[in-house]
Amino acid sequence: MNNDSRRARPVILGQNQYGKAENRVVKITRDGDTHHIKDLNVSVALSGDLDDVHYSGSNANCLPTDTTKNTCFAFAKEYGIESAEQYGIHLARHFVDSQPSIHRARIRIEEYAWERIAASDGNSQFIGADEVKHSFVRKGQETRVAQITYDGTEFEVLSGLKDLTVMNSTNSEFWGYIKDKYTTLKEDYDRILATSLSTWWRHNWTSDEQRMPNWEKSYEQAKKHILQAFVETYSLSLQQTLYQMGTRVLNNRGEIDEIRFSAPNKHHFRQDLSFCGLDNEAKDGAVYYAADRPYGLIEATILREGTEARIPVDMTNL
Repeated sequence: MNNDSRRARPVILGQNQYGKAENRVVKITRDGDTHHIKDLNVSVALSGDLDDVHYSGSNANCLPTDTTKNTCFAFAKEYGIESAEQYGIHLARHFVDSQPSIHRARIRIEEYAWERIAASDGNSQFIGADEVKHSFVRKGQETRVAQITYDGTEFEVLSGLKDLTVMNSTNSEFWGYIKDKYTTLKEDYDRILATSLSTWWRHNWTSDEQRMPNWEKSYEQAKKHILQAFVETYSLSLQQTLYQMGTRVLNNRGEIDEIRFSAPNKHHFRQDLSFCGLDNEAKDGAVYYAADRPYGLIEATILREGTEARIPVDMTNL
């Protein structure tokens, strides 16, 4: 085949989507003197009958990305933000049902948590109030995430978290692995196990015909079971720990069918102190150096038997 025949082959449009990314939506709800914060980072992606805008530049079927941004803020005011999932469901339904040219909407949300700052005993002397209920400090444990997809018929609701860093300072071993001429890692029977979890889980709620989960409770309970399994698993591998965490969530949360973890190792290596005549054994309280790169990256999907894995494998990894 010569160059001319290759150039003559038709070129067609593949998958495409568009929208406004990272809309920083902060909603303050006032319950008398008590205030509540919902702090979201919202990204909208729309797809549908959009061939002409690519082929000829016709915008007849194109809802401006600026309009999607305005809708995010207007919906926060008009409907409030009960939860990231509920808010995303409202948005996704609106974009698909109100625009004939839009056939699928994906709303991806990060939520940043805040907690109240307690006032001092002298508070009433300096502002004349019994209790401060409008001051907050940003929580730093993890970022909550949600993704809602709607195609006009069914929803898919994914919830999760990222950057949840956890550590067990004992009850972890790693030994019995393959060894070849390139292996230098020594077997360890008392090691630190630390990781920064990124996790998505998929709910089996797909339409208004089903009873909708309590999204806030579901998230808190899923996180609780992940952490409890991390604490209670005597770990011979991080893979084993991930499986136990996923199993605990699925066994306790009937609204969840699938969960996927990405767990980069936060390696802690015992420092060799033999140069100054010191033993550095874990049983005596060791000194470690924390290595940030390179790191082992462990990933796994755990799902109910008979269900289909639908969380993309690249949603949590590099």
